This record gives sequence, C-alpha cells and structure tokens, in this order.
Amino acid sequence: MNHIPSRRDFLATSGLVIGLALPAGKAAAKAAGAAPAAPFAPNAFVRIAPDDTVTVIIKHVEFGQGPATGLTTIVADELDADWGQMRIAFAPANDPLYKNLNFGTMGTGGSTAMANSWMQLRNAGAAARAMLAQAAADRWKVPVAEVKVAKGVVSHGAHKASFGDLAADAARLPVPEKPVLKTPEQWTLIGTDVPRVDSLIKSNGTAQFTLDIAPPGMVVSVIQHPPAFGGTVAAVDDAAALAIPGVVAVKTIPQGVVVYGKDTYAALQGRKALKVNWDLSKAETRSTEAMIAEYKAAAATPGTKAESEGDAAAALAGAAKTLEATFVFPYLAHAPMEPLDAVIVPRDGGADLYMGSQFQVGETAAVAKILGVPFTGMTLHEQYAGGSFGRRATPDMAFPIEAASAVKALGGKTPVKHMWTRETDILGGRYRPLMVNRMRGGVDASGKIVALDSVIAGQSFMIGTMFYNPAKGFDDAMTEGITESAYGFPNIHVGVHVMTNGVPTLWWRSVGNTHTAYAMETFLDQLLELGGQDHVAGRLALMKDDRAKAVLKRVVEIAGGLDAPAGRARGVAFHKSFGSYVAQVAEVSAGADGIPKVHKVWAAADVGVAINPNIIRAQIEGGIGFGLGHALYSEITLGDGGTVEQSNFDRYRSLRIAEMPAVEVAIIKSGANPTGIGEPGLPPLAPAVANAWRKLTGKAVYRLPFAHAENMGAKA
Repeated sequence: MNHIPSRRDFLATSGLVIGLALPAGKAAAKAAGAAPAAPFAPNAFVRIAPDDTVTVIIKHVEFGQGPATGLTTIVADELDADWGQMRIAFAPANDPLYKNLNFGTMGTGGSTAMANSWMQLRNAGAAARAMLAQAAADRWKVPVAEVKVAKGVVSHGAHKASFGDLAADAARLPVPEKPVLKTPEQWTLIGTDVPRVDSLIKSNGTAQFTLDIAPPGMVVSVIQHPPAFGGTVAAVDDAAALAIPGVVAVKTIPQGVVVYGKDTYAALQGRKALKVNWDLSKAETRSTEAMIAEYKAAAATPGTKAESEGDAAAALAGAAKTLEATFVFPYLAHAPMEPLDAVIVPRDGGADLYMGSQFQVGETAAVAKILGVPFTGMTLHEQYAGGSFGRRATPDMAFPIEAASAVKALGGKTPVKHMWTRETDILGGRYRPLMVNRMRGGVDASGKIVALDSVIAGQSFMIGTMFYNPAKGFDDAMTEGITESAYGFPNIHVGVHVMTNGVPTLWWRSVGNTHTAYAMETFLDQLLELGGQDHVAGRLALMKDDRAKAVLKRVVEIAGGLDAPAGRARGVAFHKSFGSYVAQVAEVSAGADGIPKVHKVWAAADVGVAINPNIIRAQIEGGIGFGLGHALYSEITLGDGGTVEQSNFDRYRSLRIAEMPAVEVAIIKSGANPTGIGEPGLPPLAPAVANAWRKLTGKAVYRLPFAHAENMGAKA
C-alpha cells in the first residue's frame, strides 16, 4: 500500500483504528465510545478494514533499511494476524502522534527505528487483538478468555470470524490501557524471516519514489551552487540558458542559481549554459592538506576533556613500552543512489510536499515557513527513498528549504520538482567530517595495557542544532565509540578539539563510530602485540560487558580462528554502537593495485531481540559493503581555493560488485530489547581489514582510504 494517509483518511475510514493516548492525569475521560487513556503519546498505528486488511502506519522513512517490515512484524505478531493481510502506509507529519520517542519529534536516525518503537508497536498490536477478542466474546456470549486469535481468525468452538467481520464492533470498545503482551515463547513472526513488505514493488518497479511524482503543470528545477563553500552569487548571465528550448526561467536564491525547465533535459542543458560570477570573499578556501596540518597541531595538545579515568599521563610516563600514532580520516560523501529531490505543489493556504523525508515535521515546517503558509495547510506525502546513510537528515532542514526557495522564486504558484544530480550531490557538502585522532598507549613490564590517551580534532555538525548540549562544549558524535567503550582501561583520557571550518558536515552512516572504531581497534591491535598479548584473548580480558565477549568469541568460532591460508591473513575487530555489539573477522590478500583484496568477512552481532533476522543480515552485509568501499577508495578532497576535486563516481570511487567479499553472519540470540542495526555493521569492518593487512604486509594504515598515496610506500 503506497497511499500516504492524512488525518482526514483516518477519520473517514470505516473499520477499527487503534489510538493509544497518554493519560491526562486524573482528568482523563472514559466517556462511552471514546478511547480511554493509555501509557503512550497519542498515536494511531493500527487500522483494520472490513476487507480484513491490517494497515500499519509507519512513522519512519523507508530508504532500504527495513523499518516498514520490522514495525509491521511487531504489530502483526502481537495482533496474531496473518502476514498476507498486512499492509503499510506512511505516517503524515504529526509529532503528537508519530514522534520518535528518542528524539521528541518525527525522525529516523541513530538506528533508533526499532528501539524506540518496540514497546509502542507491541502495545498497539496487543490492544487491537484484545479488542477483537472482546468483540467476538460479546457477540457469541462467551468468556473472552476462551476466545482464540490466530492468523487473522478469531474463534471459539464452532464460531469463527475474521478481523474485518469484527472491526466495527471492536471500534466501539474502550482501548485497554495495559494490554497483555505475548511472551517470547508465543511469538510466531518476530524472530522469523518474513518477506519484506516492499520487496515485490521494488522489484517490479511499482514502488513510488519522489522522481516518479509528476503533477500537472510541473516544472523541473536544478541548481548551480558556488564552487567553494560559503560563496555567493555576484552576477548571472542567463541569456544562453534562457535560449535553450524548454528552459522557462532562471532565478537566484540564497543557495545558488536555479534553472527551471519543462523537463529534466532542458533544465540540465540550461544549467550547463549558465554564466555565473561568484563572490568567494567569505568562502572556505583552505585545501584539505592545510586543514589536516591544523588538525594535527591541535591534536598534539590535550583538548577539552571528554572522558577521564585514572591518570593516563602518569601511567604513560611510567610505562615499560609506549606506542603513538596519528590517524587521519577524510571527508566522505554519502552518495545515496537517489540524490536529494522533492516535489512541492502549492495551493491556496498550503502545499503538498512529496519527498522521502527523514525529519518529517521539521522539513514540512521548513517548507511552510519559506512559502509563507501555515503548517496546518501542509500535507506531507512520504515517499520511498533510495538510500540516505545520513544525507537526508540535515538538522537545519537545508534541502527542503532550498526546494521551497526554488518554488517561491518562481512565484509560488507552479508545481516544482527540485532535484539534485550526482554532481550536485558529491559537490554539495554535508560530508562525514575530516577528523584527526592522536592515540597514545602504554604497557607495563608484564605486557598489560596501563593507559590509553586519545585526542580528537574535527568539526561538530551538531553545534547550533537541537541535538547539541552547549554545556559540554563539543558533541558526543565526535567521540562516541572511544568514550564509554566496551573496554575497561585502567587509565584513559579522551580529549577533543572542535575545529572551525567552512565545509558543511553531517552524520554519516555510524556517525562518530566510523572513525573512532578504526582508531581504537587498529591501535589496540598494535598495543596488544606490543605487550605480547593475543589479539582475541587480550580484547576479552579488557572487556567489561559479557555481551561484548560473547560476540567476539562467536565471530572467532564461525571463522574457525584467525589462521588464514597461505598468502592471506585475518584480522579481527569489535565495536559497540547504537546499543548493538558487532565483531568481525576479515580475510585479505594483497590486491594487484597494492591495497587489500577482501575475500570474506565473518560477523557476529547482538542486537537484542532479532525482529527479522534476514533484515539484520542484510544490514550487516550492506554496512560491510558500504564501509569497505569507502575504506579502500573514497575521500573528498579540497584543492587550492577550497574547490572539491570529486564530482561523480569516476573520482569518488565506490565498491564494485566483484569486489564485495563473501559474508557470513551469526546473530546472537538475546532477550534484550531491540537495538540498532542500520549502522552497527559498518564500524568494525575497516579496522578488521586493516589489522589483517598489517599482519600480512607489516604496513599499519593510519590515513584512510587505503588507496591514498601515503599508504602505497614502504612499511610503516
């Protein structure tokens, strides 16, 4: 089901709509026919129609990571529905009903979709089941405890009724405040590989993406951004652009110069013909190498304390042996297969917004503000999105503001599809931040690790947003993965320097863990060797958490140990992120291009209750592929004058299908509440490969990607 319901849809639909309401204190009314108070924020997640279909309202964007299937599975199991009767619809922009319970507003990110929705959706499904059972008991004049519900059928002896048969009666009943939830032993769908709800429509081309939207009278707009971040338009010569057949207008907006065409081809040709003079007087003009030099100088000093235990400086001074390394992590683009796009259809008093929105309320509100219409006049039509990896989640709602500005500049009456090309995307900033991490460690005479010191220098993309705590002076995304790690070092210091930079940055799949896991796990591997310790046993001895130990032991078990065939080597890495525990073993050989060729990766993961094991495996496999391509090849670099030197996949190298290693995944059985999976599969990959590569060649890689010229020389 690909229709996006509005509030009017909910009110007009016959059947059973489950609304769970937060108690309004003692004043919560229990009037006849009204849903009583219950323990969650107001929502309406379950809709049962007379035709027996059960629609689950999905509050998270679906861009391939699987929440539509996972959330539907939770409801279907507690409801005891048949999987074949389940449908989905995306939620409208409505915080009171559909906010992410971790964020306080609608949003998808931080691998929170299942974690924040787990109990919310279980209660919604269980409440619906209880109401159907009570409706049947009332109709058949039997005790409700004797009514059975299974695979979409409600029964008692010879009596049988479908969900649709009972929906109208059930809708008149009060919603149970504390519905009885199933025990894990009673689950029939949770923990099984039910088919994804979107597999068929994505396979046959009927899934609707933003690019598929084409309302009558629509024009296509594309934008030319300044060549350096922070630049502005000085003057535009649009004569040649306007002479292109199909180009209808050229307008300047704060973000750049927009070309409007009757179709995509006309708009792109018009943009190519533009002549723009840019004012770069306030632009970021430093090169990548100049920035790295500044970052390294900062990382050589202690910085703001992010975490401290014991006295790392004294322990290092008294250590029998010490080790030091400085890691450099490049800017990285997200490069989702579907670049950013939105369709805005203005109408009196509001507009229709079509996009794969990751911050539904925030983005809808941003469009409303630019267009000068009330939020209540807006209707968000959430679409499937072709990937994100963090790119669609800008805290300042930058892209929808740009799209709305394009609509407004054209007069605010014409439907506009504002779309980025691959070049706009790669050149467009919001990169994974450039980071430098200076690591120091020491061991005593017996080989035991006595101290770890880490100082990180980089940008904060959260400062100035709702996600930032100004009392800290930095944001946790800079240090997560090293602070509050699963390891217990006797003495540890983590410092941080927030660097000023004009390059716009953003969270990138696994956020801070994308660099902290690499620094921690490769440095720890060397530190264990310095002390004569085994790579696995040494990690286990440091781990504070039994769940961490279990995944590390399990991955080594399924890999059959760390010994590799002749000409190959194996490396191991572990990382905890987003509440999930993942360990990986990578087997590599020397590729013809002088960088690792990865043959196989074994992974073990504890993500709490595995709602859909197949999606978990897919997300770990995807994280491995995404992480490997970027670790081996990818970097965004700024040349002299601050211009980005990559603009498409010819220079921003992506992993090719023939380079994808075989992957084997073991999922640890757990009774803990579900945690994240969209991101945790990525962080251990690069360090596992690096540890194998160092074992094979003697080369320690301190600057990513592996293909960087700095790594192609002699042994480190």
